[in-house]
Parts: sequence; C-alpha cells; structure tokens
Amino acid sequence: MSRILCCFACLVINSAVAAGIDGITNADAASGLRQALADGSAAAVAKLGTENGFLGNPKVKIPLPPVLQKIEGALRYTGMRKQADELVVAMNRAAEAAVPEAKTLLVESVRKMSVQDAKGILTGGDTAATDYFKRTTQSQLTKRFLPIVKKATDQVGLAEQYNSLAGQAAHLGLIKEQQATIERYVTDKALDGLYLMIAEQEKAFRQNPMAATSDIVKRVFSSVR
Repeated sequence: MSRILCCFACLVINSAVAAGIDGITNADAASGLRQALADGSAAAVAKLGTENGFLGNPKVKIPLPPVLQKIEGALRYTGMRKQADELVVAMNRAAEAAVPEAKTLLVESVRKMSVQDAKGILTGGDTAATDYFKRTTQSQLTKRFLPIVKKATDQVGLAEQYNSLAGQAAHLGLIKEQQATIERYVTDKALDGLYLMIAEQEKAFRQNPMAATSDIVKRVFSSVR
C-alpha cells in the first residue's frame, strides 16, 4: 500500500497548482492519507460500538421497522408497549455489538486502496473516503453483522412475530426485502449509522485539519483545502 500511495502522492505533487500540496513530500502525502482514514474509521467504530452508541444517539438510533411504526399506537394501546420498547432496545444493542466487527475490514480496505481510489479520496468531495469505505466494505460487513444481530434480537418475542408476518409480506411484494426480518433491517440501519459517523469524521478532517491529533494529517489536509 505504501508504494501505491507514494506513487499517487507523486502524481498529485506534480499537479501542485491544481491540488495545492506542493509543499508536501510523497511520503507525507501517503502517510497523511493513511492516518486520516485510519483515525476517522476508528473513531466512528469507537463511538458506536459501545453501550448507548446507537440507543443514546438520535442521529443513528434505530427505530421500529416502518411496518411496526404504522401500528405502534395500536401496539401500545393493546398492552404491547413493553414489547415494543424491548424491541427498540434490543435492536440498538444488537447494532452496538455488531459494529466492532467493522474495524478489521475498514483497515483492510485502506490497505487495498488503489492509486485511483487514493486520488479520488484526497482531492474528492467531503465524503469521498466514506463513499470508498461503503463501496468496499458494505457487502462483507452485512455478512458479519447479520449473525450477531440475529442472536441479539432472537431473544425478543415481538421480533419473532415480526419476522413471521414480514416474511410473508415481503414474499407478496408488500414490503422491501431489506425489511423482511428484524436482523436484516437492523443490519442495514447499523451500517447506515456507521457510514454516517465515518462521514462526520471525514468532514471534520477536511473542514478543520488543524484539529487532527496527527501532525501529518494536519499538513496534508490543510494543503488540499
């Protein structure tokens, strides 16, 4: 990866007028980009993969599936308020338990980054790195998250009832396939939350590089603003 990023950095430096990083060495550009991606993804995982990482954060808190939201009032009116509340807690705890699984894959994604990927990230928009992570990790993370989420939500009776009814509804084309089971719904929402938090970290680096803890990240991203 170091050779690839150094090659990319060289290309960018040779285009200094456009990229604005003529004062950054090849090694610095490569190191800064790697460090920024590692820091941003690690911070996102750390924020979410802890108790109340999802449940206590309105930006990513997972609500009842749309089908249950439509009848939430009826559920509470018929004495199922406790079950509905338990399901919300279980879904968010499941997401919190699953997110740490992302750390290894995010690191691997950075390691495999191509020259073209690096160019797009360093000189791209506010969420270029997030878009790259989503493209390269979403499928694998879905597979890793699903069994963890299922184990957590299987303990809630309302989840079992939902899966039975929603499965039939999905088969008839009445709801989206992603909502056919609680575990798939929660997995998708957990990934949405993860990428949202990574995007926030990325935007922070780009908008205020001097707030980064690493000097090399400050230098590289200050130069391409």
